Amino acid sequence: MKIGVALFRLRPERVAAVARHAEGLGFESVWVPEHLVLPTHITSRYPYAPDGVAPFSPDAPHLDPLVLLTHVAAATARIRLGTSVYLLPLRHPLVTARLAMSLDVLSGGRLTLGVGVGWLRTLWTETEPEFHGRFFSFGPLRFEPKPVQQPHPPIVFGGETEAALRRAAALGDGWYGVGHTPESAAVQATKLRALLAAAGRGAAPFELTVSHAGGVLEPDDILRYVSAGIARVVVLPWQRGREAEEALARQAAALALRPERSAG
Repeated sequence: MKIGVALFRLRPERVAAVARHAEGLGFESVWVPEHLVLPTHITSRYPYAPDGVAPFSPDAPHLDPLVLLTHVAAATARIRLGTSVYLLPLRHPLVTARLAMSLDVLSGGRLTLGVGVGWLRTLWTETEPEFHGRFFSFGPLRFEPKPVQQPHPPIVFGGETEAALRRAAALGDGWYGVGHTPESAAVQATKLRALLAAAGRGAAPFELTVSHAGGVLEPDDILRYVSAGIARVVVLPWQRGREAEEALARQAAALALRPERSAG
């Protein structure tokens, strides 16, 4: 089981230090959220909280995830870097592909790109990529260098709706679910296995990741997530950013995590 950390409820200047601390404790990955803009008054129901209330205020600071993770990459050596999730329809695909490739190259191949909707593989895998769609059209052109990870960084689709699950099963290398228990994760995992089979991808590599809704993750939770077919659980064991390092240490001790030793 892979255990990741949500870099949430942190001041921007604290993010790299907390990520470095997580790496030292043996966590496998860090994940950053995204909000390009926030309405002055949030009136819609937040789908990932039981009470429907968003766990952030409209004036909460949000940096671009790929820029922020580049900053984190420079402060760390091994921990994987994930977005949860990056909203592709809000960006031009050529710009997004260049930014994500740059992060993968500069981090030595540590990016997992969690996305809302979209595609990027053409630019990352073809010598002279070309694409002609309804909203974007380009090429043939040159796009170099290619990402370090081949054929491309893992693209993980987010979303809990039936349409989102179908999209993940048809196009993704995995799925990222927000705010789950082992029981609710098992329900979505069952749906995804059926959708993968229906799409003819039952044997394709496909990694299921969920963020844990219950605060501190316990060993018994891990066993239930494994039984559900979940490969990675992302934790957020603190309520206030100043508590992050101590909370991570307690979480690592509860799960008996061991930091990886550097080669040599």
